Amino acid sequence: MYYWKHILLFFCSLLFIYFVKAQEVDSLDIPYEHHNHPGHLHEHHHDHHKHEVGIGASPVYFVNENELTYGIHLHYIYNIPSTKAGIGIGYERIFDDHKHNSLGLIVSYRPIERLNLSLAPGISFESDEINSVVPGIHFETAYEFELEDFHLGPVLEFAADKNDFHISLGIHIGFGF
Repeated sequence: MYYWKHILLFFCSLLFIYFVKAQEVDSLDIPYEHHNHPGHLHEHHHDHHKHEVGIGASPVYFVNENELTYGIHLHYIYNIPSTKAGIGIGYERIFDDHKHNSLGLIVSYRPIERLNLSLAPGISFESDEINSVVPGIHFETAYEFELEDFHLGPVLEFAADKNDFHISLGIHIGFGF
């Protein structure tokens, strides 16, 4: 019943280890002209747009209820210039019997050019019932293919609050400006 806490702890641990390793690689003193060679640890980095508006659509599986439904995720991210980090806000709506909603602060990180990892602590609530508000957290990873100002790609999300744990795998579409 409470195994979602173990799963969340596992993924947070992996995320922490990955960030530490990424910082070690970034701290290596390697000349710029070697960054794009095949097999090299570094990937050519270019600055992303300062702002991003995105939407994700996916089937959502509620583990505790053994239910499959559909959800959307909307977000705005401000990408901090000259860094791999961003901060923003996100909203998720799941179209199930409970009318599940989530709102959270997003912290994102790009360990490599196309991979985006996001952690979003926030609140979850059912329908319009203000008394159903509970703290929740979302972890999301997306791999993006860029097409000028647009990017799209697969997205995987794990989310938990005291009432449920859900997993979704879908598509992310974003617009940078």
